[in-house]
Amino acid sequence: MRPNIITEAGIPTRLNQWWSSIPFITSGVVLICGVIYLLCLLIGYDSYAEICFLPSAVASHFQVYRFYTSVLFHGSLLHVLFNMLALVPLGTELERIMGSVRLLFLMFLLATTNAILHLTFAFLVAYNPLYSVPNLVNECSIGFSGVIFSMIVIETSLSGVQSRSVFGLFNVPAKWYAWILLVLFQFLASNVSLLGHLCGILSGFAYTYGLFNYLLPGPSFYSKIEGLSALSVCVRRPGFIMCTGGTTYGQLPTYSNTSAAPSALINGNFLRNISSWMPSRHTATAQEGEDPRFPGRARTLGSAGTEPTAREASAHLHARLLDNTTPSDPLTNTQHTAVNTVRADATVTAEQVDTFDEELKKLVGMGFEKTQAEVALAAADGDPNVAIEILMSQQG
Repeated sequence: MRPNIITEAGIPTRLNQWWSSIPFITSGVVLICGVIYLLCLLIGYDSYAEICFLPSAVASHFQVYRFYTSVLFHGSLLHVLFNMLALVPLGTELERIMGSVRLLFLMFLLATTNAILHLTFAFLVAYNPLYSVPNLVNECSIGFSGVIFSMIVIETSLSGVQSRSVFGLFNVPAKWYAWILLVLFQFLASNVSLLGHLCGILSGFAYTYGLFNYLLPGPSFYSKIEGLSALSVCVRRPGFIMCTGGTTYGQLPTYSNTSAAPSALINGNFLRNISSWMPSRHTATAQEGEDPRFPGRARTLGSAGTEPTAREASAHLHARLLDNTTPSDPLTNTQHTAVNTVRADATVTAEQVDTFDEELKKLVGMGFEKTQAEVALAAADGDPNVAIEILMSQQG
């Protein structure tokens, strides 16, 4: 009788599995930055004076291209390796939530806003009458780390975790995570751009507070890009994640009101958020209009509940679908009642109905079709985690 032999996959197999799990845009940025560094190494290009972010050159010669060339070049092997290894988990997580085209637009937006903030602060500090630091306008900065700091803030805000591990050594509150990394890098590494990283953190906060909502295109923009024949090869790639779906959504995921008037930027809630200097998770109410949007693949909300297996969830959902009737046009029926979706033998209070409606809005905001989300949430007895598992099993 042959003994049971357990073999482990070799390093090439593991590397191939790891690389294939990285979505399209994230892996593309890693490849572009890696290839650029190798080409610079081969041809001996190491001055970076023509492509780095140099505030004085941008202001005097209007060299706006430096906004984007500076983020793709790196100064050393450790520089590019560290940045790309940090980008892979962050980019993978955000791309699965947003979709590939949305993440690409987000990176472009963050690179632009980071550069504008960097330029503004550099000249304010260099020419202020109290204590001027003129060297800041002549500081040449390169690297993707500014965008990575923005993505750290955004991903931390979206994840809702309470603590984060710093290099696996100790845990810190999640709201302080980006700030602690900023301070540690200044002490542990040399030639680190404090202003570049700081502007990245501020851009991430501005995004989570919804200050960029007026700069974000609608859903038709992403649909047109995904429908371009020139990009059909990219769209068909296994790692490409579509942005469009059955639910209409036009905003990147934030925790702010996406339909507020411009005057809302200075209201009391915003000032209280700014005073804390930290992103805070926010649950939209009926008076705030459109819910925050989580396009792409949904992520599980934090909960201590026990989740069923995919087979059990699928069977439960099929049973509920057969037993319940729903409106013919659920997306336009905004005045539905939660009493039709809960168990007939349950006692429904006004508070339970409000809770059910809020959880349903969250699921719809994540990109799930409203009818399926309503039935799945009812099948899960109001538990959003179980409902998400049911919906994901149906999509799988």
